[in-house]
Amino acid sequence: MTDWLRGVCDEGLTEPETIALTKAMRDSGDVLEWGSEISGLIVDKHSTGGVGDKVSLVLAPALAACGLSVPMISGRGLGHTGGTLDKLESIPGLKVKMDAEGIRQQVESIGVAMVGQSDALVPADRRMYALRDVTGTVASIPLITSSIVSKKAAEGLSALVLDVKFGRAAFMVERERAVELARSMVNVANGMGIHTTAVLTSMDYPVGCAIGNSLEVLESVETLCGSGPHDLEELVCVQGGLLLHATGMAEDARTGAVMIHDSLQDGSAFERFREMVKAQGGDTSIFDSDATLMRGLGLMDPDLNTTELSVGNTGWVKDIDAMAIARVCLGLGAGRARLGDSVDHSVGAILEVQVGDHLEEGEPWMVLYHRDEVDRATIEGLLESITLSDEEVRSESRIEEVFD
Repeated sequence: MTDWLRGVCDEGLTEPETIALTKAMRDSGDVLEWGSEISGLIVDKHSTGGVGDKVSLVLAPALAACGLSVPMISGRGLGHTGGTLDKLESIPGLKVKMDAEGIRQQVESIGVAMVGQSDALVPADRRMYALRDVTGTVASIPLITSSIVSKKAAEGLSALVLDVKFGRAAFMVERERAVELARSMVNVANGMGIHTTAVLTSMDYPVGCAIGNSLEVLESVETLCGSGPHDLEELVCVQGGLLLHATGMAEDARTGAVMIHDSLQDGSAFERFREMVKAQGGDTSIFDSDATLMRGLGLMDPDLNTTELSVGNTGWVKDIDAMAIARVCLGLGAGRARLGDSVDHSVGAILEVQVGDHLEEGEPWMVLYHRDEVDRATIEGLLESITLSDEEVRSESRIEEVFD
């Protein structure tokens, strides 16, 4: 097997070979099956990961509020990228372990489940990834493709949207490699009968304003209530619109995006999120008020400290280095440097500004949440992660390209 993995890494696979591998991996375990009344409405999304990427927490319940069914199987964070499961577990009592029958029942009941991969789903992927790790073949595009698509195919999907990121804080730093991966996943997933679209997005600065598990849940709740940052809302609406169009629930992707936006504004997406939290054992009383939410997420812990960072001059925000901030948050305990590391859900950072905003000298731009005292070198590194311009900077869409 190790020789074969190295051969794939060196020589690649043809598209039919990658499809055959992906099907074999999917069929190595349980495959979710759905009744005819909803089988054409089963959808999901996958992101290649980034900093502050909380799109799934908002998108899944919004899709359910719009009539789709979302059996979202997610992962944990490793390195500088966060994990959806870690964010969800910031909510007291919420469980992310569920067998295939439990996922099916919950999705049929409320339209959405957000859980981890069980031992019975795509077991070949776990075994193969362990070998890829020790053989240095993790970066092989055919192997990445088969790993990601096999798990999504095991959900019994009719449609899938892929958020493939590039930039200094993305798994694929170079745009060309991200495009190669996106096209590979789209072709293979479509070849397996899943209507699939990829959205190529930039990952140089954080998504939204929150970095860190509890802080990202807080921002997700704000977005579910129609008060989220523009870039996060755009990603949610565009990706949701593509899925609504792919399943015939919307005339086109633009109409679908408006439907998703409406669900954020009218409270139906947030209500579906509450239902999901309750169904998975979470304490929904934390959503009763801003104070109970902050307290429930551990953000009012007396042992949690905050440090405010301010700019030393006046200007327009030209850049915020997502990778620099992510490394600091990782060091604070927001993520895992190695598998098995524990996570501190409450630590992280809140950005008071985004690219394109204007700052006056001495005005705060970040609040850091931490346990122990933060050393001066870390503070100086963070201060260097923001770049100001004397000229006005226009905020641009993260979305570079959409293709299927």
